[in-house]
Amino acid sequence: MNHSIPLAERMRPKSLDDYIGQQHLVAPGAVLRKAIESGRLPSIILWGPPGVGKTTLAQIISHQLERPFYTLSAINSGVKDIREIIEKAKKTHFFGSQNPILFIDEIHRFSKSQQDSLLAAVEQGVVTLIGATTENPSFEVISPLLSRCQVYVLQSLEADDLRVLIQKALTDDVVLKNYTITIQEDEALLRFSSGDARKLYNVLDIVIHAQNTDSKINVTNELVAQSLQKNIALYDKDGEQHYDIISAFIKSIRGSDPNAAVYWLARMLEGGEDCKFIARRMLISASEDIGLANPNALLLAQSCFDAVHVIGMPEARIILSQTAVYLATSPKSNSTYLAIDAAIQLVKQTGNLPVPLHLRNAPTKLMKQLDYGKNYKYSHDYSHNFAFQDFLPEEITVKSIWRAGENSKEQHSKQLMQMLWKSKYEF
Repeated sequence: MNHSIPLAERMRPKSLDDYIGQQHLVAPGAVLRKAIESGRLPSIILWGPPGVGKTTLAQIISHQLERPFYTLSAINSGVKDIREIIEKAKKTHFFGSQNPILFIDEIHRFSKSQQDSLLAAVEQGVVTLIGATTENPSFEVISPLLSRCQVYVLQSLEADDLRVLIQKALTDDVVLKNYTITIQEDEALLRFSSGDARKLYNVLDIVIHAQNTDSKINVTNELVAQSLQKNIALYDKDGEQHYDIISAFIKSIRGSDPNAAVYWLARMLEGGEDCKFIARRMLISASEDIGLANPNALLLAQSCFDAVHVIGMPEARIILSQTAVYLATSPKSNSTYLAIDAAIQLVKQTGNLPVPLHLRNAPTKLMKQLDYGKNYKYSHDYSHNFAFQDFLPEEITVKSIWRAGENSKEQHSKQLMQMLWKSKYEF
């Protein structure tokens, strides 16, 4: 074993039984595992954050199915590279072997023309495509290709998963097992790794090799923090602050700090972050964090998203900055975010309750005979365009799902709702 190979690569599992995490996909009886074991694997897209096992899972699938494995990175591959692999795959078909697996890392970075070049080969079964992406494929993968693939969502690793990975490294790795390593505290290891196995192994590797000892190492939270301070450049060399910085950016907007928002925006732009990714996150924040307190925020965020598609960098930085400052300086409300989550929870608790008869459409004579639509009050026939009647199933007795936020716009809406509904609801 080459000791210069990173720990994460040395510890890469070779089988599903050694694979840690994603049990909703790969546990015995889980959907993806059954597809693999049946040998009838469709083209798939693995969507999840960095370091959760997308590349590893693709390699395990290829090994278990005993198929040729081709890999491309969207960063440095073009249409010519895709066509060359497809031609190789066609030749293997000619000799009667199973169709190869084509693994494309960061498939969201492929242009439309690059993705178009895959369509025929995927549809005809010349290759089985496995794409890996950290971005929502609904936005970044063209619809014709997406419709030919099954999307599987991978999740950040849980603390227990990370602890298993640590123990496996200490006992199985050819380098680390030469040390006597005691994990006295693991909170810092888990916190710095943020559910990312690759980051966890990078941190562990740094901590171990930062010590001036040949044998015994006692890992504490303080030791981890000190080691990372000494090796900050190595720790960040692969741009692994992607999720940390976007988190700081959105929290700065939520916290009404335009200075911090623009700072973190600049950090992302200088680091080469995709401006569409930033704009998409601001779209979410405009609704989740500002919402009804300033409905125009969503309109501006949508305009920003559309504009950066057309403009591109470097000019897109101005549009992104304008939107970030606007969102940060807007009044804040998460009332609609809380409302939909409360409503979803209510649906889960109460099940599929029938729609009240007076709210049902009655396009046929039979439906009218069954009292569909009977006694419904058409709101516009009444004063203030409002008629007091029930719109929820009679089994629902909650006083409130949506509650107004503490801002002028929603307080005005609250007063109107209280006038109309009296004591029926609490807003």
